Amino acid sequence: MDSARPKFEPRQYDSSNKTLHEGWIPLVSCAANFPIEIFEIAITQLIHHPEYNSTLILRSEVLEDTTTDFPDFVPKLENLQRNRRIRRRLLPRRPGRDQALDQDCTLYGPETSENALSDTLVLTPIVEPGSSLPYYHPMVAHLAFRYISSTTPMLIIEVEPLPGTPLDPNARLYRTCLALLETLHRYGWGAMTNYRKRVLHDCLIPREEYQDLYLVMRERHKHLVDTWQEVTDPLKHVFEDIGIATYLMMLWKDTFRSDTFVNALDSTEPWKAWPRPPGGFLDLGCGNGLLSHILVSEGYEGYGIDLRARTSWTHYPDSSQSRLRVHAFDPTADHDDYGRQTYFKPGVFVIGNHADELTPWLPVLSTLHDSSGYISIPCCSWAFDKKYERSSTPAYPIPDGFVESLNLGGEGSNKSSYSMYRIWLASLSLHCGWEVECETLRIPSTRNWAIIGRQRFQLSSDDQALSNVNEILEGVKVRGMFKTRKPEGKAADH
Repeated sequence: MDSARPKFEPRQYDSSNKTLHEGWIPLVSCAANFPIEIFEIAITQLIHHPEYNSTLILRSEVLEDTTTDFPDFVPKLENLQRNRRIRRRLLPRRPGRDQALDQDCTLYGPETSENALSDTLVLTPIVEPGSSLPYYHPMVAHLAFRYISSTTPMLIIEVEPLPGTPLDPNARLYRTCLALLETLHRYGWGAMTNYRKRVLHDCLIPREEYQDLYLVMRERHKHLVDTWQEVTDPLKHVFEDIGIATYLMMLWKDTFRSDTFVNALDSTEPWKAWPRPPGGFLDLGCGNGLLSHILVSEGYEGYGIDLRARTSWTHYPDSSQSRLRVHAFDPTADHDDYGRQTYFKPGVFVIGNHADELTPWLPVLSTLHDSSGYISIPCCSWAFDKKYERSSTPAYPIPDGFVESLNLGGEGSNKSSYSMYRIWLASLSLHCGWEVECETLRIPSTRNWAIIGRQRFQLSSDDQALSNVNEILEGVKVRGMFKTRKPEGKAADH
């Protein structure tokens, strides 16, 4: 079978043809390049993921799924029987601006057969009298997707527009229907060819829990965009670090929870009582210090260290400033080194967000100091004492099936330099005795892949892992190429 998806070629539908219901208007159609058996699979994907078609929608939540209960406002259609009704709640990305909306998604099939396949979906918004539809919803009372079986099967979208709603090809409603039809066309082809997403999100933390907390954190810290002190893009950096902080809070809650932990559902700040790393956090190469500031502001203990202070540091509250330190960390130093004694407390959780030269050291130091875990979001490709080179940097053992578990994305060949570097980092983590977990973070960055160590690898003893780490350290010392950079600026001020 040709793996290329057929071209999406929409056209305005002939409105003189018979419609599903009086007053409904067919707007747009295209060829259906998949059989009727695929329609419900594809349309169900569209029901459960409205956010893929609108940046204003956060997600949907299913409130009811029934095959017997159909309210009076769910339309009865000629020669079609109602097979299934899913009531979903559309949650807006900006709840302070847009309201949530309940919507019935009703699947229909030919009434001539008891087990007929569904060939029609009707979306019906549920609006209280006197209320209006939120902006993100099309101005319709009903919107229908149809699969027309014929020699050349077709997909059609029909609508019952609200009075006065423009329907021309430049109108918002027409463009929305065009986008929905293209999505259904793509989903149908993907279902038929067993398409696999290149990147998987939410592998460790449920999407809904992350998104709900992120909305709260965004409201609490979005003011930082207006007070940004760096020359970099505030929209990218502020919301990226809010996303990472949110993820860490959820990760720590899951990782360090005990049998006696009870979530404080009635609290306005429930995360203040959530489990957390026993030794606090250490943000290596914290840069502008924003991630550390957000975590400290939300009640988490820890430090951010970097080679030089940033302009932003002095604009944070004193509670955050006291946790940001100028320090040139030497990973090859002895155990009684000041940096190790001060920052690597027992049970510390190590953070490396684009930590550059320190990136490969995260699993090594986490093993050496018996840390409670670490997260690394790599960017630039560094080995221990020079740039990573896939042709010359020594490799570590890679078990069968290991690479496939890393959620690297891309086309699957894993031959790019960045993919090879991430494989090297993951195999290094395994070599250091960590069970490797990977996540593609929901942050505004192309470098959003994270490798996480929070459990010891069961097939490797702690003694063996420590021996591997000491061997790495000795090798770096013997080569003599690693040079700790000196602190920049007035280090004594921090």
